[in-house]
Amino acid sequence: MNSSYPYSESRQPLPASPDSPWDWFHINAVKPDAGGNLLVDSRNTWAAYEISARTGQVQWQLGGKSSDFVLKAAPGQVLDTKDAIFAWQHDPEPLGGGRYSFFDNESAGIANTGTGAVEELAYSRAVTVQLDHRRHTATLVASDDQPSALIASSQGNAQPLPNGGRLVGWGSQPYVSEFGRSGDLRFNAQWPNGVISYRAYRFDWK
Repeated sequence: MNSSYPYSESRQPLPASPDSPWDWFHINAVKPDAGGNLLVDSRNTWAAYEISARTGQVQWQLGGKSSDFVLKAAPGQVLDTKDAIFAWQHDPEPLGGGRYSFFDNESAGIANTGTGAVEELAYSRAVTVQLDHRRHTATLVASDDQPSALIASSQGNAQPLPNGGRLVGWGSQPYVSEFGRSGDLRFNAQWPNGVISYRAYRFDWK
């Protein structure tokens, strides 16, 4: 278990000028998890960290250069070009039973601007990961791909729904989609021209 991480963990290149700030870690979400822990997502290290809210100690790291888990893909699922489950990701969601979901951008660009973006997979997706703490494995067990195979270089989320499906906001791509429990596409819409949404959610209107 670590309580600090070196700059070398970052996937974000150093800026060309020393006068430019370097966003090497980039926290984009903190979620409550079981046992009073916090799940902290770092876009620029391609990793999520389970942290004790009481001690501040990191309990485990999923993804990144120093993952505590061996990353695997279940039959029918694929890792990206770096053999990672996610890259430049957003919105970790604890699902219970050692399962977690993420919005998997798979692209970022220089300083997270989208400029000069390099893709680790040809499309963005929402992924579900099963952790096995005894075997120290993390398995990609499900993924919902962007319906038009588009890539979102920033933003995005995957909201778990009560019916076992999820609603996915595609961040810098102006779309929102709903998938059923088995991954079937049930709804797909495009925002008006010039409109994007950092996240998208489905709730009962009252």
